[in-house]
Amino acid sequence: MKKVLFLVSTIATLGLVSCNNAQVNAEKALQDSLAEVARVDSILQAQADSIQAVIEAEAAAAADTLNQVVEEAASNL
Repeated sequence: MKKVLFLVSTIATLGLVSCNNAQVNAEKALQDSLAEVARVDSILQAQADSIQAVIEAEAAAAADTLNQVVEEAASNL
């Protein structure tokens, strides 16, 4: 009877330790995932900022070109 009780208590203890390790591993995986999301978000934000700067520069260049065309047309009147 003592052997059976010892075996049951050993199995229960190992089960609890195993569940705890799984929980710790799941928490680490969650933290790793959140860190990866933050890293990718940072990269995408930098790309979006770069694209926005290009768009603004192109818009300014187009406005300058339009102003030059308008000024030339006005001087030819």
